[in-house]
Amino acid sequence: MNKQVMNKKLMNKQVMNNQIAMNNNAGNSSEEAVIQAVTSVVERMYKDVSRPTQKQDGGSCKMTLALAKALIEKVEQKAAQMGVRAVVAVSDASARPVAVHCMDDAYIASFDIALNKTYTSASLKMSTSKLGELSQPGQPLYGIQFTNGGRIVIFGGGEVLMQRGTIIGALGVSGGTAQEDTRLAAYGRTIFEEVAACL
Repeated sequence: MNKQVMNKKLMNKQVMNNQIAMNNNAGNSSEEAVIQAVTSVVERMYKDVSRPTQKQDGGSCKMTLALAKALIEKVEQKAAQMGVRAVVAVSDASARPVAVHCMDDAYIASFDIALNKTYTSASLKMSTSKLGELSQPGQPLYGIQFTNGGRIVIFGGGEVLMQRGTIIGALGVSGGTAQEDTRLAAYGRTIFEEVAACL
């Protein structure tokens, strides 16, 4: 409710008070009680509208651009320490890309691979390294990489991102060895809630 609407309500209250005063005896206690009650409600409404909005811890969990970029920056710092030139991608819970960063001199192919790792983790609700285990010959998900138009990745570097027990997105890292990508993605997953708490 904006101040213009609030001012209109206050004006309506004043008009109502004037009409009641003109049409009835001023000494009528029941009418005075009604006026006081209406005045009290309007004043409380005005205080609620004027109060600054505060961040609520119990709000819905959601992947935002600011959160995605903050996480990517942390993963990039770790990648630089490891000597890895990576592409780092973050998607929302529906596997839609939110942000993608390409470190200098990262492999061109790593762009699509990183995005597909987020797609895989978000759509199957598991890390790509775990999926890699389940998709080996003789395992229950053998051949899954040939589904979904070839977007399913079965080696490490993709992780599910959770906040307060809810999946809100996925992280994909590509550019190093499978072990390095796996390590970087796991690092991102581990620090994710800490990063979210700082925003």
